Amino acid sequence: MGDDSEWMKLPVDQKCEHKVWKARLSGYEEALKLFQMIPDEKSPEWGKYLGLIKKFVTDSNAVAQLKGLEAALAFVENAHVAGKTTGEVVSGVVTKVFNQPKARAKELGAEICLMYIEIEKAEVVQDELLKGLDNKNPKIVVACLETLRKALSEFGSKVVTLKPVVKILPKQFESREKAVREEAKLLAVEIFKWIRDSLRPPLQNINSVQLKELEEEWVKLPPSPPRQSRFLRSQQGLKAKLQQQQAQGQDQSNDEEEEAAAAVDPYELMEAAEILSKLPKDFYEKIEAKKWQERKEALEAVETLTKNPKLENGDYGDLVRALKKVVGKDTNVMLVSLAAKCLAALAAGLRKKFGTYAGQVAPTILEKFKEKKPQVVQALQEAMDAIFLTTTLQNLSEDVLAVMDNKNPSIKQQASLFLARSFRLCTQATLPKSVLKPLCAALIKQVNDSAPEVRDAAFEALGTAMKVVGEKAVNPFLADLDKLKLDKIKECADKVEPAAGGGKPAAEKKPAAKAAPPVEAPPKSSAPPRKAPGAAGSKVRERLPTAPARRRPAGGAHASRLTSVCVCVCVCQVEACEELAAAVLPASCLQQLDSANWKERLASMEEFQRVSTMDRAAMPCQALVRMLTKKPGLKETNFQVMQIKLHVVALVAQRGNFSRTSALLALDGLVDKVGDVKCGGNAKEALTAIGQACSLPWTAEQVVSTAFAQKNPKNQAEALNWLSTAIKEFGFSGINVKAFISNVKTALGATNPAIRTAAVTLLGVMFLYMGAPLRVFFEDEKPALLSQIDAEFEKVPPAHGGGGGGGGGQDIMDLLPRTDISDKISSDLVSKISDKNWKIRKEGLDEVAAIISEAKFITPSIGELSLALKGRLGDSNKILVQQTLSILQQLSTSMGPGLKQHVKALGIPVITVLGDSKPNVRAAALATLQMWVEQTGMKEWLEGEDLSEEMKRENPFLRQELLGWLAEKLPTLRAAPADLALCVPQLYACLEDRNGDVRKKAQDALPTFMMHLGYDKMNKATGKLKPASKDQVVAMLEKARAVMPAKPAAPAKPSGGRETSRASSGLRSRLTSPRFPLTCRRARGAAAKKPAAKGQKEDEDKSGPIFTLVPNAKEQRIKEEKQLKILKWNFITPRDEYVEQLKTQMSSCFAKWLQDELFHFDFQRHVKAIGVMMERLESESEATIGCLDLILKWFTLRFFDTNTTVLMKVLEYLKLLFAMLNRENYHLTEYEASSFVPYLILKVGESKDVVRKDVRAILAMLCKVYPASKVFPFLMEGTKSKNSKQRAECLEELGCLIEGYGMNVCQPMPAKSLKEIAVHIGDRDTSVRNAALNTVVAVYNVCGDQVYKLIGNLSEKDMSMLEERIKRSAKKTQAAPPKQSAADRPQREQPSNPNATFLRKPAQEDPNKLNHARQNAQHGEPAHPSIPKEFQLDLDMIEMDQSGVCELPDLVQHKLDELLEPITIPEPKMRSVSPHFDDLHNNTASTINFVISQVASGDINTSIQALAQIDEVLRQDKAEVMSGHIDQFLIATLMQLRLIYSTHMADERLDKKDIITLYSCIIGNMLSLFSMDSLAKEASMGVLKDLMHGVIMLMLDGRIEDIEDGQQVIRSVNLLVIRVLENSDQTNVISALLVLLQDSLVTPVPGSPMLTELVMKCLWRMIRYLPENINTINLDRVLLDVHNFMKVFPKEKLKQLKSDVPHRTLKTLLHTLCRLTGAKILDHLSMIENRNESELEAHLRRSFKHSHLSGVKSEHGNDRGLRTDDRMSKAKVSDILSEIFKKIGSKENTKEGLTELYEYKQKYSDVDLEPFLKNTSQFFQSYVERGLRIIESEREGKPRIQSSSGRPGRDSVSSNEEVNLAVYYEKLKVLRQRQGMENTTREEPPQRAAISSLLSPKPPVASSTDMLHSKLSQLKESRELYQQEHSAPSPTHGHARSASPAAANLDDLKKRLERIKSKRQ
Repeated sequence: MGDDSEWMKLPVDQKCEHKVWKARLSGYEEALKLFQMIPDEKSPEWGKYLGLIKKFVTDSNAVAQLKGLEAALAFVENAHVAGKTTGEVVSGVVTKVFNQPKARAKELGAEICLMYIEIEKAEVVQDELLKGLDNKNPKIVVACLETLRKALSEFGSKVVTLKPVVKILPKQFESREKAVREEAKLLAVEIFKWIRDSLRPPLQNINSVQLKELEEEWVKLPPSPPRQSRFLRSQQGLKAKLQQQQAQGQDQSNDEEEEAAAAVDPYELMEAAEILSKLPKDFYEKIEAKKWQERKEALEAVETLTKNPKLENGDYGDLVRALKKVVGKDTNVMLVSLAAKCLAALAAGLRKKFGTYAGQVAPTILEKFKEKKPQVVQALQEAMDAIFLTTTLQNLSEDVLAVMDNKNPSIKQQASLFLARSFRLCTQATLPKSVLKPLCAALIKQVNDSAPEVRDAAFEALGTAMKVVGEKAVNPFLADLDKLKLDKIKECADKVEPAAGGGKPAAEKKPAAKAAPPVEAPPKSSAPPRKAPGAAGSKVRERLPTAPARRRPAGGAHASRLTSVCVCVCVCQVEACEELAAAVLPASCLQQLDSANWKERLASMEEFQRVSTMDRAAMPCQALVRMLTKKPGLKETNFQVMQIKLHVVALVAQRGNFSRTSALLALDGLVDKVGDVKCGGNAKEALTAIGQACSLPWTAEQVVSTAFAQKNPKNQAEALNWLSTAIKEFGFSGINVKAFISNVKTALGATNPAIRTAAVTLLGVMFLYMGAPLRVFFEDEKPALLSQIDAEFEKVPPAHGGGGGGGGGQDIMDLLPRTDISDKISSDLVSKISDKNWKIRKEGLDEVAAIISEAKFITPSIGELSLALKGRLGDSNKILVQQTLSILQQLSTSMGPGLKQHVKALGIPVITVLGDSKPNVRAAALATLQMWVEQTGMKEWLEGEDLSEEMKRENPFLRQELLGWLAEKLPTLRAAPADLALCVPQLYACLEDRNGDVRKKAQDALPTFMMHLGYDKMNKATGKLKPASKDQVVAMLEKARAVMPAKPAAPAKPSGGRETSRASSGLRSRLTSPRFPLTCRRARGAAAKKPAAKGQKEDEDKSGPIFTLVPNAKEQRIKEEKQLKILKWNFITPRDEYVEQLKTQMSSCFAKWLQDELFHFDFQRHVKAIGVMMERLESESEATIGCLDLILKWFTLRFFDTNTTVLMKVLEYLKLLFAMLNRENYHLTEYEASSFVPYLILKVGESKDVVRKDVRAILAMLCKVYPASKVFPFLMEGTKSKNSKQRAECLEELGCLIEGYGMNVCQPMPAKSLKEIAVHIGDRDTSVRNAALNTVVAVYNVCGDQVYKLIGNLSEKDMSMLEERIKRSAKKTQAAPPKQSAADRPQREQPSNPNATFLRKPAQEDPNKLNHARQNAQHGEPAHPSIPKEFQLDLDMIEMDQSGVCELPDLVQHKLDELLEPITIPEPKMRSVSPHFDDLHNNTASTINFVISQVASGDINTSIQALAQIDEVLRQDKAEVMSGHIDQFLIATLMQLRLIYSTHMADERLDKKDIITLYSCIIGNMLSLFSMDSLAKEASMGVLKDLMHGVIMLMLDGRIEDIEDGQQVIRSVNLLVIRVLENSDQTNVISALLVLLQDSLVTPVPGSPMLTELVMKCLWRMIRYLPENINTINLDRVLLDVHNFMKVFPKEKLKQLKSDVPHRTLKTLLHTLCRLTGAKILDHLSMIENRNESELEAHLRRSFKHSHLSGVKSEHGNDRGLRTDDRMSKAKVSDILSEIFKKIGSKENTKEGLTELYEYKQKYSDVDLEPFLKNTSQFFQSYVERGLRIIESEREGKPRIQSSSGRPGRDSVSSNEEVNLAVYYEKLKVLRQRQGMENTTREEPPQRAAISSLLSPKPPVASSTDMLHSKLSQLKESRELYQQEHSAPSPTHGHARSASPAAANLDDLKKRLERIKSKRQ
């Protein structure tokens, strides 16, 4: 019980982890109750259990596990964070629950899995369950299958992805366990319910018995599709809807059922087979063999392989070409049939991936339809049908149209039948008018073919089209067919049954559309009551179906009446026409029409005008026109009668249902009169009316052909002039370009100049719509005429970029005469392009370019050129790649929209070129893409898998270019194909790409993908990512969701054909023309009334507030602009996207009516809106401030308007606005100022004085709400303007700012700013010169003669002008103290720390003796010691201040805005250096010590300010004052780095941005420091070692990467490491790196492998520097460090390390040193204590021997004259002496060695010991010499030499004394280094003694840690020195360099500080 009482007191979460199972059981029970009681799903309480839930389900105790499962289920059901545990919990359920014997446990485990699916984690659950199927325990497999079945049954196939389940199903049927097979069978039955027959193909290979059992079960299933019974959390709306329907007793609609049971494509469930590698090796030889049997074998092999229903993607180009050749050229029809079957199978297996080859194969198959054998025809039909499914009808239409005119009837028949089958598979959306129109035109020709089978096939195709798209859509194309043929087509349409993919035709949806439109209705009561004529008339109307009755009301574009039939009817029914006319006109009128008296004819025509009052339906137009053309008709000789007659024709055409039949009766006469002086105007009016009634294209064609047939030059010229005017009014839609160009060319060749002029004018109008393509047709004209045409084109620039009005642009491109160049693309040319020799390939490409250039406009048929060009896009010769790209650009221009069918074959390979490493090639590829997309649109590019396949390529160049291109193009699309979703996984991969540019481009593209796919779909796609990746991507999706662009609005549908065309022509004034259709005018009138009513309604709502205060809206806008989610408000002239963005932003906080007024095109509305804003300014001041950024942005747009009224109103409002802001104490933010002030300054240069005056007033007010120091840079930018007025005004304003606010207003640096201002003294404009001079005088008034130093060097002329101006204008009184800026005022009024407040003293000036002052300035002596200084203390004020506690002055509060901004390279901007700081540095080092002490402060802001001040010192000319403080500064910096690493980064309360700022300051300072060689070389070895350790650990800190801008910090650290390695003392760096490498290997720490690796990389870089720096390196020290390293890590120990890289690094270092120094390397081992024990010497000898083998050989070659025995004797002597010196070097044998050396020297007195001694230290040499003298004295009986007095060995003794001095000097230096009192990079003594005897075996390194205590004590001393009074300028002990005399002002400073200190004590 004691134990129980212990765990019973524990919290719930600890009980759940207890080792006692009872405790866990109790914990689970309590957790279950707790989970059921927590009301909030997002409660933090849930987070405690995130890591425990897996333990709940995997508990080892069965009883506890059962309760744990219940608790886990409750957790998953109720906790919002449960989704994070999905993977681990479901894995635990599979492995630890499904194998339990208890059914309840399995049941709970399955329920947990289903609950995870319910909370949107279906993919993870399914993956874990599928993994469980590989478990060896059959119980687990059965449970997993059962759970999958339950999930599918409850959630349906939309939630459970069936493809992976179906994939593993056959394997389960092969299991040994019966239970597994039975469960697999149940699962298969469940799957069959959802996908039906799609399941059969994947299971076709299972055991036949099992398949039979399945078939039996499948048959029993109900035919109705199943329904989802359990819903995801996101589907609760659908659940409620279903429950409501069930409650009402309703069922879902059929459409919903079909959607719910959407069939799964069996193709998607299959595994793709790879067949290219399985082709016979000799396939391509056999397919070309002469024997047909061999060719048959090859084809049969392909047929066998292509039977796979799904093929893997690959390059099938060669195979397709081989099969195409067989189909096209093989004479054996059996092989043709076999090849066609192979092509059909390839197309079926590849599906959309075969679309690339469709355009190559289709023409060949269509041509082969000439074969009549049924088996061949059937195979070809199957191939064409399969190919159609891989592409679109639009891509194949050109090939089909090409064979429709073939002479062979079989080809025409099969082409029509193919179209019929294709139409059946289309819908209204996939069969647009642009595709249907040319196909129908070709089919109509075949309807009249002589061959009956061709006619029947054409009828079937047209009938199918009518069934699919509706009779209404097809009828306009069938206008030329008679009734019998129309009936035949309708009959065929009734028999057609559209395929499942086809939509319901319009005729079925709207049965009323089937009814033929009624013929001309009989006249009503308006006709005179005449029985006989009326009866006759009715009979005539029964026989005469007039055109207007069948014509669409909007008229012109499509006539529905066959002209020839109408004419025939009219000719045959002349009497009937007279009867009809008599029914509506008085008899006298008809009788006088042909009277000989012109007055009677005139009276008759006046009565004839009554027809204008008749009802449109009752007016018999043909009869009336017939009467008018009755003799004399339009040949009337009297002009008065003729004018009225022409006017009547126009009235009839306007008021009646005027047909082309009627028009033909009148046109000949009208054209004849169009050139008449008196009647020409009326004739043109009549022609315009006819054009409106019968469509301009038809009328224009008739008029022009008639005019040129009459041969009357006047008529021809006026007809062309009329046509120019008519095209402007009606637009260019439907115009027959070919015919017009032919007629215009004829007119240009006419002899009459009026005709030529009219033709040129017409070309100008055509150019308005056609653009540049028009000129191509006239390039062969005479130069003079061509220049006239060009001049006309320049007058009328193309308004629509080559597009015609009313959608006619596309028609124009289609109607351009095009050349078929396929015949010129011969096989020889193709082989030339593919030749191995690049020069021949280039010749081939040149030929292709010439062919395209010559043809100008070409058809899409280019033969095999596409494959040849595709091959060249991957050419190894980049010049040829670029040439190919230029050819593709030519193709885009020449081929036009027909380019669409080549997108897959040629367009996609262009995307591959985007991955090229050369920027110019990528740029050419991108330009090619842009040109192609202009012609093809984006749809073809996005369809299929090609784009996603390209994105899979791991090429950073390709990915960033492609993503950038997509980000640009996708927002312009209203809809994108569903295949775009295939690119999403690759997009997510790019978001985590190693390349930063790729990641950025992917982030930019993310919102554009989401715009088309939706957030939900893209979020669902993250389910397949790894958890870490998923979290990052989901976060990015959330950000992208906020900036997702809106889809562009669909273009407004036109209300009528002519209204669209006229509007598109850009001539809005024509819309009100009386010739405009009456119906359109009425519609416009009605439309005009509606807005008026709406406006009245809105007037009532204007009483409400005009601004809405949205909380944090402005902050959000600022944040979005900083994150580049929206456009930054920065432009030269405002573009549409900026205006649209502003509209969007305003919509949430501006009243709707006000926004409409502000963006109205009428400037008076703007004035009105500003007036309202002025009225509401005071009452809505708070809301105005909330929307201030938007208001100011809108005013910037108005600055670009030219209307003075609006501008003056704007300036008036701005003055009131800034006055209000000043009263409210509001200060503009940087965001608001930067988007407004630059544009305000633009207006300061306005030509009108009144405007400039107001702008100056606003600028003065602006400085009250925005710091003048920040306005200053904007004005400086304004001085760079080309507008002289603006420059002058800006300079004047700068002078005012300096006068009012002092020199501190000059930002960023006074010297830089004044130099730029002084430049304007030499300006050409007088006002600018004067303004510049005035500004400099203002500076002089503030800072006196120092102005000469600040402005720099001026020309003699400018300087004399300045001196003169200063003499005349300078103030004689003292300058007033500078005013405080408005922004600084609050902080200065209430300083948080009195010591942080600094007041400037008034400046003392002496304007006399200018030359003397200038000389002083040149010598660098400040003429004004009392200029305001940033770091100056106001000691008078401090002395008077008696309050407060004594404390040291804090640092100056600098403006650190620049430091807080993210940086790319931490090189802070140049800032002006305080003169006070310079003086202080020149006098004492105490201030530097004080500031350095602040660097290591625990307060981030204090450290940042200190770093900022040091940065100022480092970035000026006097940076040498830091000399002697480098180690001190680096130690303080390292302390701060350690503080950040251990404390700040772990402190969650700190803002990470502050930490990044601190890092940036530290790195920036060190970059500045190590950029200066003199300072960098002062860093000691120990400090460098700690510095390298610190910065490398910073690079390895994973926490940095998680912070925003952390990557930039790491990149900056990389740059710092390189600077340190390059500029520091090379000896110190190498030594530091060796010691650091040794430490990292001896004492591993977390991250040690990476640390070691990076240290070695640094060493390798230093090795690369050795050839350049070998002469500056102290090799003795380096080799000593290598020796120490090798002592710790001998060769054997090094080899035992996991990596051999340290060993190789050391070997490389030594080898490089040997190679660079040769044998001299052995002379630098002096610092090693015992060379015999070191491996280093032996290693060096081996390295030397290896690296200098050739040198040794050459030396031997030079010594050939020596005798062999001499060489041998020398070698022997060398060996003997080496042995002797080894003995001397050892402790045990040193005496013996000295004795042997003495004896050897006595024996061989001429032996030279110098070579053996020169490699040793001076200490060793003196030791040997002294030992020899001792032996000599002993043997000769002399006393031992103990001193140097009076002995022959004086030189040696003196040398020994020098050595002793050197030794002590070295010892002293080491001790000073240990105490941090001296840098080790000072000059070395002239002789280096062997100090190894003074050091331990492993010399300790004087690291920064060792020096820390001494440094801190020094810093304390510096603080004390700063406060104490020292009158004598004695040097400090620690820093010799700072020993300069102290200035008087420093003494004064110290005295006053001491007084302050004593008073406060």
